[in-house]
Amino acid sequence: MPSHLHDEVHDCTELLRSALRANDITLPSLGVDLPGFAGSYALPLVALGNCNTETARRLAEALRKAAGR
Repeated sequence: MPSHLHDEVHDCTELLRSALRANDITLPSLGVDLPGFAGSYALPLVALGNCNTETARRLAEALRKAAGR
């Protein structure tokens, strides 16, 4: 994998983690998808992981608010 894609997927993951943190949301399994990172896909993937229902509701609320709804 080209190094710019390696850096991009890690940077993107950290940007998302920071934006979620700014909304008091934590996705415990957020990280780089290892099979995608290994080259199974054209571009590496960010794994959002699992979360409990409270976190899912907070995430949905933050997204609705950002969308102006």
